[in-house]
Amino acid sequence: MEVPTTSGRAHRWTLPDLDAAVRRCRAQNARGIRCILDALGEYARSERQARENLERSAAAVAAIDEHGLDASLSVKMTALGALIDPDAARDSLLRLSGEARARGIGVEVDMEGRGLVETTVEAAIACARQGLPVTLALQTSLDRTPGDLERIVRHSIRPRLVKGAYGGDAAGLEEIRRRFRALAAGLLDRGVPFSVGTHDPDLIAWLVARPAGAVEFGFLMGLADETKLRLATEGLTVAEYVPFGERATAYVARREAYLAGLAAEGRAPVP
Repeated sequence: MEVPTTSGRAHRWTLPDLDAAVRRCRAQNARGIRCILDALGEYARSERQARENLERSAAAVAAIDEHGLDASLSVKMTALGALIDPDAARDSLLRLSGEARARGIGVEVDMEGRGLVETTVEAAIACARQGLPVTLALQTSLDRTPGDLERIVRHSIRPRLVKGAYGGDAAGLEEIRRRFRALAAGLLDRGVPFSVGTHDPDLIAWLVARPAGAVEFGFLMGLADETKLRLATEGLTVAEYVPFGERATAYVARREAYLAGLAAEGRAPVP
């Protein structure tokens, strides 16, 4: 089945609206790949923007339910207004997670820059304390991540391990990989279900070679199409992150910087 896309450089990474995201998700579901929908809107600078982002995320939850999609919702705390009022952003996440749980849909809280880590971890824990299951991304490039991982596992929050698109503490790619493997190995040894978000060929090969039944392999739309389909065909659990909406500038810039950084090192993501 052909996977719907749109033309243009930016649309490698994002889709224009929720309808396009639903079409993409339906096609990927048919290939055995679930989706993670994100109504783009990070760094909201006004209460109005935060309210609109909340409404767009709630609309995505309703669409997942209405169309019977195998999908969850991703949200960033700054999209909900964490730069304006962290407490209000937390309350918005609680409301959104409650609506999603009522429809049987998961919520995944994405991680942002160093100054937002504690706010984001605390918001996820607040959800867990109210019986609202969420997944939380943690960046293995940060020194604090092992402690944060233990905190969220104690609260039955599902981790999603990523290397980190923001500034970190680790000195170089090999150190970040070492930390990633150490954290993933600990979760595997304890039988804790988790997901990973990486396009690193070495890390993916390392995970596939282990008994990885409790691991979901997450990829971005716009990358790794061959690998997504191959892993799904092999019976592994695969998800694709599908961002949509007009507020894509910051997100697209991170994706382009990622590819430029790999090219500078003579490396490439998995195909």
